[in-house]
Amino acid sequence: MKPTIVITGATNGLGRLAAIELARRGARIAITARSPEKAEQVRREIGAHRTDVFLGDFTRLDNVRRIGHEIANRYERIDVLVNNAGIHAFAQRTTPDGYPEMVAVNYLAPWLLTQALLPALHQAPAARIVNVASEASRRHGTLRLPQDLTEAAPFTARGSAEHYGRTKLLDIMFTMELARRLAGTTITANCLNPGFNTTGLGRELRIAASLEKILTRLRIGNPARGAGLIVALASDPEFAARTGGYYTVRGTRQIQPTPPGNDPTLQARLWRETQELLQPAAS
Repeated sequence: MKPTIVITGATNGLGRLAAIELARRGARIAITARSPEKAEQVRREIGAHRTDVFLGDFTRLDNVRRIGHEIANRYERIDVLVNNAGIHAFAQRTTPDGYPEMVAVNYLAPWLLTQALLPALHQAPAARIVNVASEASRRHGTLRLPQDLTEAAPFTARGSAEHYGRTKLLDIMFTMELARRLAGTTITANCLNPGFNTTGLGRELRIAASLEKILTRLRIGNPARGAGLIVALASDPEFAARTGGYYTVRGTRQIQPTPPGNDPTLQARLWRETQELLQPAAS
């Protein structure tokens, strides 16, 4: 039976490359997308007969909940969930639900989608959850819970890196606590640092396209490396029994999260705060 792999943010960048490669290896691919046009393009690249598309906007948690239900209802089992969708915004924006946009897309959406798909993941003989984090997490500033989940104070483009890094730290902490909660089951959970990648670089910067061409010409930030680590964690036998790990593309090795993200007590607290915050949407 071909494995079913769900990948968010698969219409460009690392997600697109990973989806294409995992399909080449024989998987049935389910992608989430905001743009029907981009989704159809990727569907044609992969092959329409082995790709399903679920449309929605991850800035809206009602969309995330709907997509989760649609995916769970479509498949008898899910073998892999890759939470890859993300955004680096250069100004503060608030979602329709009232959350900071980067927190909503980069952290709350994958948390909620994972909860929705856990029953289907439990149906697989050996399922995997792969969360795309980042070493940008090391520049997260000061972590404050639960304020960081909802505070939407304005910031400049220069100050955006700290806010982005914080959302990626939340992803790492979420992965560690998730792995702990899934211990003894058939599901593993790991996260990764894909390294610097030019694909989709700073989409909100006016010079992004030109900068990407220059860096590509200089062979800097090859996205195939990051996508390769996603594929490895999602499908390679060597990662089949590993869980609760944070891996980097540099040498494909396990690394430790930056403090305080490596604190199990804080990881558990983040889970509780998130669950309480999203309880209406998660019910």
